[in-house]
Amino acid sequence: MSALRYVNINGTITDYAMLPADNSAFRYGAGLFETMLVQEGNIRLWQYHWERLSSGLSTLNFSIPVLFTSKYLHEEILRIVKKNNSDKLCRVRMQVYGGSGGIFGPEDTKPQFVIECYHLDQGILDLNINGLVVDIAQGLYKSNDSLANLKSANALIYATAARQARQNKWNDALIRNTAGNIMESTIANVFWIKDDKIFTPPLEDGCVAGVMRRHLMDTSDGIGEQSLTEEALLAADEVFLTNAIRGIRWIGSFRSATFGNRITKSIFAACAADQT
Repeated sequence: MSALRYVNINGTITDYAMLPADNSAFRYGAGLFETMLVQEGNIRLWQYHWERLSSGLSTLNFSIPVLFTSKYLHEEILRIVKKNNSDKLCRVRMQVYGGSGGIFGPEDTKPQFVIECYHLDQGILDLNINGLVVDIAQGLYKSNDSLANLKSANALIYATAARQARQNKWNDALIRNTAGNIMESTIANVFWIKDDKIFTPPLEDGCVAGVMRRHLMDTSDGIGEQSLTEEALLAADEVFLTNAIRGIRWIGSFRSATFGNRITKSIFAACAADQT
């Protein structure tokens, strides 16, 4: 999937993007990003995206200018979406980063940003027909430290896990924390259903604080937070993944286990109704 022609860099729309070689995000992954779904000129779950971004910038000790507001970024996102004629349906990726400098931090800690747009097919909004095939990424363990919940520009663990998925012909790879518990996939939060009860790993286990995860937690009753072991996953009745672009996708198999999607279909339908 290639980006559309125009990008928005710090409020300037251009068809040519270039960053200095000593940029801190390029060198060290020192930054954050948000991937958002825009449909009919509306940024889905925008308030959740903004709250996660602003919280992350505070955690990373960025100096936030007065004009760097939810309203300003919302307008800049829709401005580049309109310039690319992609108001109807598109994926937006906004990366926020600091200035140039060494590992002890750039002199300029005010956030800068670049916003890209990608066309999407309408089918992205549908529940997948065939269940995903997943397995656990090997040799990778994510620390559940103070940075774990951020949507960080440092995505090496996810890129490596995604390569394993491609090599093994999985649809996605699951990632464990240093305690050995499964907490997320390369691009999504994970939920599982056992005896009609819905569970998801707690943020304390180290998963990214996904906006779709938060939406489900805020709008659905009875979702429990519990660490996910390999044994619990094998014994689950249903398993599904969530992210801001694809919404909900159900998993059909993990190793010897196969899963249905009866309850997942109901959750998907309720979630779709919430966002219309």
